[in-house]
Amino acid sequence: MAMHRLDYARLRQLLDAVGSKAPRIAVLGDAMLDLYLKGDVDRISPEAPVPVVRVRERRYALGGAANVAQNVLAVGARCELVAAVGRDTAGAQLREMLADRGAEPHGLVDCDRPTTTKTRVVARGQQVVRVDEEIDADLSGDEVTRLLDAVARAVAAADALILEDYNKGVLIPAVIRAAIDAARAKRIPVVVDPKFRNFFEYRGCTVFKPNRRELESALGAAVDVSAPQALPEVLARLDADHLLLTLSEHGMALISRDGGVERIPTSAREVFDVVGAGDTVTAYLAAILAVGGTALEAAIVANYAAGVQVGKAGAAVVLPAEVIAAAGA
Repeated sequence: MAMHRLDYARLRQLLDAVGSKAPRIAVLGDAMLDLYLKGDVDRISPEAPVPVVRVRERRYALGGAANVAQNVLAVGARCELVAAVGRDTAGAQLREMLADRGAEPHGLVDCDRPTTTKTRVVARGQQVVRVDEEIDADLSGDEVTRLLDAVARAVAAADALILEDYNKGVLIPAVIRAAIDAARAKRIPVVVDPKFRNFFEYRGCTVFKPNRRELESALGAAVDVSAPQALPEVLARLDADHLLLTLSEHGMALISRDGGVERIPTSAREVFDVVGAGDTVTAYLAAILAVGGTALEAAIVANYAAGVQVGKAGAAVVLPAEVIAAAGA
């Protein structure tokens, strides 16, 4: 099993190409809005044995596929997000934030369900509670029809496609199949970040990127990190070109259809917060593939980006200059 690094000049060349060519990347999946309520606790409620949080700060952040979209934009690519958004205040907030970052809004489909919103209450640096507002049943009827129309338009104009699955009902089998078939017909790369449902529905993608927990859940067996050579059977079942297994502090393993197995060690120097690291990896993978990088080159660049991201708080974006600095350190 080979261990690989990327020549510094080539890394800069690839990231510069993203900036100069500004490839168009379609992101299809489950968009979310994150709300952080930060405050102080100095007493217990007289109504129940729970802390009373006096909120001092309210902050919104993009989550799920919307976070992937803003990471794509941060790399220097253009982005259209195709997702289901509720006709509610959270949906309006999500649309406004995406517009502020320069995402193209045409692929957002209004649906009769709340925009997935995760509210985190934080006091003294610790999360007290998280409240999820969502309906995660599969989309159906006219909503699926309108989503398929948006997918067709977005892929027709794209240089790469990302499928970002959080099991919130957007990436149902019919939508997955239509998106991948359209991308393959156009010969553009397809990067998949799967979740537990529909795990093996992504046949024909370019890079399939589960983490270890997701893969073990799908296989119903533990994955031996020291021997990822046993994973080509997963590739065959998916009919994918590459399986990129993210392994947290152990880095990544790239298993390819030709039998190659490459190990990419982690580049993180300090881990502050792992939230959003997977979204950053997905965005950089697609951007580098869109400008002609190989899967191995894309994985190495994405690994550097993840190393930068985990040193930040929350689902923060990572800029190319930060990746270049990390690679040169």
